[in-house]
Amino acid sequence: METRARWTLVSLLFVGGAISYLDRAALSITAPLISRELNLDPAQLGIVFSSFFVGYAIFCFVGGYSADRWGPKSVLAVSMLVWSLFCGLTATAVGIVSLLLVRIVFGMGEGPLCANINKLVSNWFPRRQQASMIGIANSGQSVGAAIAGPVVGFLALATSWRMSFVIIGAVGTLWVLAWLLLAKDKPSTPIEESAEALAQDDAALAADGSPAPLSTYLLRPAILSTAFAFFGYAYILYFFLSWFPSYLTMAHHLSIQKMAVVSVIPWAVGATGLVVGGLVCDWIYKKTGRAIFARKIVLITSLGAGAVCIGVTGTVTDLTSAVTLMAIAVFFMYASYNTYFAIVLDTVEKRRVGAVGGFVHFIANLAGIVAPALTGFLVQWSGNFKSAFLLTGAIAALGAIFVAVFVRPPKPQLQLQPELA
Repeated sequence: METRARWTLVSLLFVGGAISYLDRAALSITAPLISRELNLDPAQLGIVFSSFFVGYAIFCFVGGYSADRWGPKSVLAVSMLVWSLFCGLTATAVGIVSLLLVRIVFGMGEGPLCANINKLVSNWFPRRQQASMIGIANSGQSVGAAIAGPVVGFLALATSWRMSFVIIGAVGTLWVLAWLLLAKDKPSTPIEESAEALAQDDAALAADGSPAPLSTYLLRPAILSTAFAFFGYAYILYFFLSWFPSYLTMAHHLSIQKMAVVSVIPWAVGATGLVVGGLVCDWIYKKTGRAIFARKIVLITSLGAGAVCIGVTGTVTDLTSAVTLMAIAVFFMYASYNTYFAIVLDTVEKRRVGAVGGFVHFIANLAGIVAPALTGFLVQWSGNFKSAFLLTGAIAALGAIFVAVFVRPPKPQLQLQPELA
């Protein structure tokens, strides 16, 4: 019975993630239509892309902290309801100001998603399966991004770009009903953990056996380095999510119809990378018994390879090479995804997982504020995308180096520190 409940939960999270990226990617798919109707230049469009992440990044931490206090089921229900409503309200935008306001609140609604997925995986699955389950649950996000091109492109051309937002926003409310009926915060029986996993949990506790203060975790070099590497991952993701459709139309002169089809390819490959990365990570863990070692191997290799591919993409001029390199970059980028949250699960006591995971995700998603806007200014300044691709690759490579140097298994806490409220 518990096995069925676990897979029901993962399936719901998969679908919820798909909806989140379908909703989020809709703006980049319809950007050529919106910018033409609302008279937005590349720099203004970059600011609009970034505005989503102002609300999103903050509520990554708020949502994770809330999951620790009130449970992920309730937090995710409210989160999906808010983002679905404001996705639909994108249709009411009449200029850059109204578009910015809607996108900020839309981002606030989506912010709690990943930290709550992390919390639920921690509650429902043993350590030896967690990287795989994080990968499977989150692979819905790249599936949602993959289908966004043809789905939103078709809706926008068949009706209007405004109506496309109303339709896809309505889908989220149906998910909320299923979530409230089928999801639970925790299994009815405790999960069984290995001796090594229990030892890691003990190391995450303070000397008196209580959970260490939140500030203790947030200031650890391993957590800060993981957060910066996740920032590098997110810089690739949000550069791609925001600007790749426009890159195809501006640099390679594709029509909306062709762009919508071509943009599917990297996302479909990315969904495979998410699942494969989690499976490989857990396989290395089972073979070696060293959780942190397994996470680091996958993270450094995958993020490093993605960084190289994204940088090289900026130097090619033909469409086939660009799309192929981007597909490989997105595959490796997503193969590293499970490792950031898995490191949190490996080094943080369960009662702090939501808040610490939310903090790491908050730092990562500051890239969502920086990458789209900076890319817009670089494109307007240089007249091409080369410098934007090279900068994206360099930031991701630096993140992989930080993890290689600073991430280590946790040591037992010797004394309590003042708690961070």
